[in-house]
Amino acid sequence: MKARNISILVVLLLLADQILKIWVKTNMCLGEAITIFPDWFQLRFIENNGAAFGMHIASGGGLDWGKLALSLFRVVMVVALCFLIRQLNAKKETPKGVIVGLSLILAGAIGNIIDSAVYGHIFSASTPMTVAHFGGHYAGFMMGKVVDMFYFPLFQWNSVPNFLRFLVDGDNYFFGAIFNLADSYITVAVVYMLIFHWKFFYKE
Repeated sequence: MKARNISILVVLLLLADQILKIWVKTNMCLGEAITIFPDWFQLRFIENNGAAFGMHIASGGGLDWGKLALSLFRVVMVVALCFLIRQLNAKKETPKGVIVGLSLILAGAIGNIIDSAVYGHIFSASTPMTVAHFGGHYAGFMMGKVVDMFYFPLFQWNSVPNFLRFLVDGDNYFFGAIFNLADSYITVAVVYMLIFHWKFFYKE
């Protein structure tokens, strides 16, 4: 697969992720929901400190060490992914699906890094009463919050066992996680490669 095609794919995925996030950030109040399909699909605007699917990272002190560690981990992962994609792409036996899958993961990681790195510098803070605007400043470098919006409250599971609480939200809706396009890229790519290309990675 040509390096130019890989770059185009990653850029297009990033543009889709960032356009949607910026639209949500500048058009919706924090916690606001838009129903797309009644009962099972909403755009619901939340922000988190950087973990996938709206999860939060505990930290203490004046600096959010958990968030900083996650941001640095993502940067290291992006560098490693770029190296891995380049190495695998140079091998003729590498399936194109593997390169596409790794490119999806790369785009997802970069997409959430952008939120953390620059959103705090270019946007005002989102609140339940106000919509953010360009030109504000609510956090320092790498301290911005990641925008999430996809919510699929498929059904209520009121008798969920304690060890499966992570599968539901505060209202016991399954699947209760709220996530963004970048999270979707990573999840779809990992599942796809585990199903269709596990033999290649096992051999490698």
